[in-house]
Amino acid sequence: MFKKILIANRGEIALRVIRTCKEMGIKTVAVYSKADAESLHVRFADEAVCIGPAPSNESYLKMDRIIAAAEITNADAIHPGYGFLSENAKFSKLCKEHDIKFIGASEEMISKMGDKATAKATMIAAGVPCIPGSEGILASYEEAEKIAVDMGFPVMLKATAGGGGKGMRAVWSKEDLKPAWDSARMEAKASFGNDGMYMEKLIEEPRHIEIQIVGDSFGKACHLSERDCSVQRRHQKLTEETPSPFMTDELRDAMGVAAVKAAEYIKYEGAGTVEFLVDKHRNFYFMEMNTRIQVEHPITEEVVDYDLIREQILVAAGVPISGKNYTPQLHSIECRINAEDPHKNFRPSPGKITSYHEPGGHGVRIDTHAYAGYTIPPNYDSMIAKLIVTAQTREEAINKMKRALDEYIIEGIKTTIPFHRQLMDHPDYVAGNYTTKFMEDFEIK
Repeated sequence: MFKKILIANRGEIALRVIRTCKEMGIKTVAVYSKADAESLHVRFADEAVCIGPAPSNESYLKMDRIIAAAEITNADAIHPGYGFLSENAKFSKLCKEHDIKFIGASEEMISKMGDKATAKATMIAAGVPCIPGSEGILASYEEAEKIAVDMGFPVMLKATAGGGGKGMRAVWSKEDLKPAWDSARMEAKASFGNDGMYMEKLIEEPRHIEIQIVGDSFGKACHLSERDCSVQRRHQKLTEETPSPFMTDELRDAMGVAAVKAAEYIKYEGAGTVEFLVDKHRNFYFMEMNTRIQVEHPITEEVVDYDLIREQILVAAGVPISGKNYTPQLHSIECRINAEDPHKNFRPSPGKITSYHEPGGHGVRIDTHAYAGYTIPPNYDSMIAKLIVTAQTREEAINKMKRALDEYIIEGIKTTIPFHRQLMDHPDYVAGNYTTKFMEDFEIK
């Protein structure tokens, strides 16, 4: 087992990893930018190393500084959390070259699954259902037009190196294809330095449902059931729940088998998610694979009583998994609490938290690095907390979430708490009748 783990991240996920490490008797090293000197992950780690100024590209994305921090503190492993370097093949390789265990996917695995076109081809070979579309990267606009016409509109253009909705365009007619092609390529080039595009059939009334998987170094994988992540704004998740209100036993079995098949086909090691789009007829299609821990992993932990961070560490240390597949026995919902003003188009609201009170009670969990007096820097993602509730039924979970949101006090900045409170009363959400298009018609009051 590892003696000391460096957490190459910040905020709530860094604190989350530190907590599990402490429970396992493993020493921890925090890295931080100058803007994060007062963050709780710095306070609660056994050691802390400043790796640069506030901007991410001068601190949390500086691979050489993180490796140096690991070496000077004698850390024998690095946990990347999510975001930043968690799915960076070069960083995974660099850790290996310096004899530091990367608690995540290998360079080869990240490269194979990080490129969406390659990932799709791999999943087709594995026998996992995929969305009809182009075979690999489109060579030209003319090829894109021919495939779109043959397949039939609507179609979706996607950047092969994409993420966060960048380089994606829904196209409903042939006349709209060329402008969408040009703008998507331009955005992809600016965002990722890669304007490669591929095309898929646009799934109508889609739900975004992911399957949590864990694979070990012996080629075995299991799944921990699904999470419904369909409530999104600009392809960014706002709230998640498990089990999905759209799920049936038959669909869960089929999606679980497909996800495990995908993981075992590529000999995946670690925690990851196989992400699917599910249409209104409950046909499901592979979308992508995330080779890291997810923001929304706590709801899975709550319904199956399973510490995913602990499992990541064990697998990285060479411990085999049990191989058991899991079915949710409870219902859990997560609301992402962001420092944003929902009444002003979710504009970021960094600044000092002047008053802070967390909700409590049975079935309420808060993952956060925020506290009264903490100043939220403007340099990073605006999520400051995750509010997770768990109950026997979905109805009870929604009522518990309403109560918890009413108790959650964060003053000095604007947050998304009012939005989530309104969401919990929305009749379509309460009925479980929502898709990835839900937010398009949602009116903030």
